[in-house]
Amino acid sequence: MKPLSLVIAFVTVFSIGLLHSADAEQKPKQAVVTEEVSPNEDLMREHGVLRSLLLIYQEVIRRIDNHEAIPSLTVKESAKLVCSFIEDYHEKLEEEFVFTQFEKAHVLFDLVKTLKDQHKAGRALTDYILAHALEADGKDDISKMILADYMRLYIRMFGPHAAAEDTVLFPAFRKLLPSDEYMKLGDIFEEREQQLFGKEGFGAIVEEVSNIEKQLGIYTLSQFTYQPKKQR
Repeated sequence: MKPLSLVIAFVTVFSIGLLHSADAEQKPKQAVVTEEVSPNEDLMREHGVLRSLLLIYQEVIRRIDNHEAIPSLTVKESAKLVCSFIEDYHEKLEEEFVFTQFEKAHVLFDLVKTLKDQHKAGRALTDYILAHALEADGKDDISKMILADYMRLYIRMFGPHAAAEDTVLFPAFRKLLPSDEYMKLGDIFEEREQQLFGKEGFGAIVEEVSNIEKQLGIYTLSQFTYQPKKQR
């Protein structure tokens, strides 16, 4: 190779190296963190979504009772999330992977039966709420009051329902399975979640719920803090 060619080749390689170094400085590598979520933790944080949806229902009921405006499609969007995320995903996981283990072991049989019955009853309530959701921002007060009553029934049932699962069923479920079998369920839950809701999965659902909370003005946690009245 001629001397001039050697110089050009050296300058080219050196320049490419500088570019790569500069790019590395501008874009520091992000540490890859793999979060391993246990089945119980997965199910319980999904209950967090449920409780947020119950809060949305409560606000809609409050507005109906006080003849206040309700953002268009709010009830329908909320009920659709109840149907797709809570009933068609979360509850199906419980019925397929959790309840069956208790039935096989003949443990907490009455509780599991009640929880299954409540799943079924909840779907009937959601069917009505979805079918009449658009009446929430209509002019027919009687239809709105009936809709509010169905939402009250849903709240009344699923507040205690989630509490019983979190405090009684899930701790007992952890003890029913060997550790390796138990943790494998976490991967199954995650895979199904991404199949149904995309790569973002749980995060995307939380964002959808947050957007509805913002529409209703109930997104800020501090607004729910009790403020004692000042004594005269």
